[in-house]
Amino acid sequence: MGLLDNKVCVVTGGSGSVGLASARAFVREGGKVMIVDLREADVKRATDALNSTHVAGFAADVSDAAQTKAYIDATVAKFGKIDVLFSNAGNPGQAAPLTEYPEDVFDRTLAIHAKGAFLACKYGLPQMNDGGSIIITSSLAGTRGGNGGNISYITAKHAQIGVMRSASRAAASRNIRVNSLNPGPIDNEFQTNIENAITKMTGTNATELFNSQIPLKRHGHPDEIANTALFLASHLSSFVTGAVIMADGGMTS
Repeated sequence: MGLLDNKVCVVTGGSGSVGLASARAFVREGGKVMIVDLREADVKRATDALNSTHVAGFAADVSDAAQTKAYIDATVAKFGKIDVLFSNAGNPGQAAPLTEYPEDVFDRTLAIHAKGAFLACKYGLPQMNDGGSIIITSSLAGTRGGNGGNISYITAKHAQIGVMRSASRAAASRNIRVNSLNPGPIDNEFQTNIENAITKMTGTNATELFNSQIPLKRHGHPDEIANTALFLASHLSSFVTGAVIMADGGMTS
């Protein structure tokens, strides 16, 4: 038996490295997965990569209420009521000094991360089975101030923890658990682009700096984050809710 046998799962940001690795892990453990991402081409690439009758895809902007309701409704129509809702979509914000920070970037980053998580909970909860799990991908950046060079991303990641804590109380009467998954630096294109921008702004090699600050002395792998998501999705975390789960190689220790 798999950890998620016949469980209906939604993964937003499903074409990214962590989203796709998590979707793959969910399917491997018997889950039925709806992959959600912004662009049709990315959704198709992800569903083609998994190549399973237990996988479907839907293109949606997670910061839009109507489109959020649409991907929730499409999941229920395809597979039935939802057991696992993984709000994982995000964008990198922009590395820039605070006094020069673009307001449109700040607004968009908050919309994708914080509003996206809120909308997933708002429209997802009514379509979930009791005893399910909601996972919100925050970040190491959601637990500290960083260097102030990407204020939209840092603020959005803190806000997601607020959404999680509020939602965990609201969902507890139905035995639906809500937790945030907070990765540290991951070896993927998303993180590399962030680090390159920090390096350019500060003149310090951000990748080398982060590795020096991580007790395990390396970036994480998407599959390692996916395994943590699988733990939170499954019955193995049945007494875990309202928690900030760090997967950062000890960087916050």
